Amino acid sequence: MSISYSRPLSMGYQRMKKALFQPFDISKWFRIGFTAFLAGLTDCHGNGSGNNSGNHYNEWDNFFSFPQTAWNWLTDNPLWANLILVGLVFLIILISVIIWVSARGKFMFLHNVVHDNSEISEPWHEYRKEGNSLFWFDFVFGWFAFAVFVLLAAYFFVSAKELYYGDFTKPAIFLAILQMVLLFIGYMIIFGYIGLFEKDFVVPLMYKYRIGVLKAWGKFLALLSKKLFTFLIYGLFIFVLGIAVVIGVIFFALITCCIGLLLIAIPYIGAVVLLPISYTFRAFSIEFLAQFGDKYNVFPKDELGLLVDSPEE
Repeated sequence: MSISYSRPLSMGYQRMKKALFQPFDISKWFRIGFTAFLAGLTDCHGNGSGNNSGNHYNEWDNFFSFPQTAWNWLTDNPLWANLILVGLVFLIILISVIIWVSARGKFMFLHNVVHDNSEISEPWHEYRKEGNSLFWFDFVFGWFAFAVFVLLAAYFFVSAKELYYGDFTKPAIFLAILQMVLLFIGYMIIFGYIGLFEKDFVVPLMYKYRIGVLKAWGKFLALLSKKLFTFLIYGLFIFVLGIAVVIGVIFFALITCCIGLLLIAIPYIGAVVLLPISYTFRAFSIEFLAQFGDKYNVFPKDELGLLVDSPEE
């Protein structure tokens, strides 16, 4: 069986054109865009920056003493400590609600892409069971990933503090920094692939067979064990496409004098503006999955003459 990356992408692009531009219907854009917005609520975006200062060493001293300074401030200001604790509780509740809504939104968006629809209410209620199953997995997995990140951050902080105050040779410092960089890259790759595989393949299998997230993971892992290299390349392919999208967005911002960037920054409006991209990516993933046989094809059984296997398989 020959697995292609370009052909599913082309087919996904054609589905996007047919759904969004043939004919163009702004109300359809806003309805599908709303489901894409819900589905992408838990997508992560990050950036970093740095600066130099003449008080380099003093800044590092302040940085490494910050945990103790913060702890002393909290113990000296119990009222603020309690308010911060209450704020953290509300933040956890808010994050949980966002994860729950996004889990349901993933099935809503997938449903509209599969059937070329723009429904909101029906898939919201229809895939309640699957959405709740996905929510609990994302909730546990998300906090586990966060806990691992915190442990890594603590390890990096302690290691950097030892390197800063200790008397180490330059090769030892280089090796220590290299180890931390590799650990962080490994963390990003492992958890990135898990998140990608869940969104692109596990959710479609849940949708097709109307099963819980663990059973869908079981079906996907059975396929992954046979086609590991193929799916690793898929992740790299998505990464390259993501870079191309970022470049395209930057170009779009420049030619619109940053007006386009302002529109993209507005959460729901941004999802509508970027709908052709998110729609193509969603269609691409299920077109790619369909290459592995009828039991992985989520499209209607009468489409392209494909037969859908029964859930028992």
